[in-house]
Amino acid sequence: MSSLEWAECQLAEIELLTSMFPTREELEITDQLALAELRDFVEGSGSADSPPPSRPQFLIKQKLDTSDVILSCAYPSEYPSVLPEITVRCSDLSRAQQTQLHADLNTFLLENCQGEVCVLSAVDWVKENLQLFINKSVSAAATPKKETASPQSEKVFSRLWIYSHHIYNKTKRKNILEWSKELGLSGFSMPGKPGIVCVEGPQSACEEFWSRVKVLTWKKIMIRHREDIPLDRSGEDSRTVESIDSLRKFTGFEEAMFDPHGNRGNHMDLGQLYHFLNEKGCCDVFQIYFGIEGK
Repeated sequence: MSSLEWAECQLAEIELLTSMFPTREELEITDQLALAELRDFVEGSGSADSPPPSRPQFLIKQKLDTSDVILSCAYPSEYPSVLPEITVRCSDLSRAQQTQLHADLNTFLLENCQGEVCVLSAVDWVKENLQLFINKSVSAAATPKKETASPQSEKVFSRLWIYSHHIYNKTKRKNILEWSKELGLSGFSMPGKPGIVCVEGPQSACEEFWSRVKVLTWKKIMIRHREDIPLDRSGEDSRTVESIDSLRKFTGFEEAMFDPHGNRGNHMDLGQLYHFLNEKGCCDVFQIYFGIEGK
C-alpha cells in the first residue's frame, strides 16, 4: 500500500468510529492537529510529497458491567499494514493481568486482522474478554502467594541487552523508564533507530521487565544478548556470596542520547555509544549489536 492508501484507511476508520461513538465521553481525539493533517493529506490540500508527520491518537471509553475501560489508540504511519498501538486501561486489572491482556489482544489482532483496520475488532475483543481477566485477577488476589518469585531466579543476577528496530514513541520511552525504576533495575535506554535497552538486576525483575516490554507493538524487538551470573558461587571457591549491587555496571537507569542527528534527529552517534559502553566495561556488546568492533 502507498502512504495515501494508508492515510485513506486511517481517516475512514476514524470517521466510522466517530459515528459509532458520537460523544466525547465515548471517543476523545487527543491530537486534533494530527487528524487535521491526515484529512488535508487525504483530500489533497496537504503536501503530496510525504505523509503527515503527526500520528492520530484517540481514546475509546467504555463501561463494561461495573468496570470502566479505556482503549488508548495511536496509528503508526503504515497502519493498517502494521498493527495500531493499543493500550487497555482498567483499574480492576492487576499489572500482570493487564500485561497478559495486551499479549493476548495483540495475538488475536495478528492472527485475524493483519493488513486491515482493526480498532473496532479490538474493542469487541476487549468487551468479550475483559471480565475473564478481571476474574483471574480477583482469584489470584484471593489466593495467598507462598513466594513472589522462583527461589532459583532470586539467586541469579541478569543483564539483558535488548535490540529494537526503533524506539520513537514517547509512551514507550516513558514506560521503559518507569518500569525499570519500579522493578529496581539499573541500565539505560537509547531511543532512535536502532533502539537499545540494557537492564540489570535480579533475574526475576529483568524477566518481568521483558514480559512487559515485548508485548507492546514493535516492528522488531529481541534480546540480542543476556548475561546470567549465579550469586552464590561459594561452591567454586571460598569467596563470599556476591551481591546484586556489586555486579551492576550502571548506577540507576537513564535514557541516553548521543548527539542525535538525521532528518528527525532519530539517529545517534554510535562512536559516542561505544565510548559510553567502554566506560561502563561493556564494550564487547557493541560488536554483538552491530557486527563490527567499536572505535
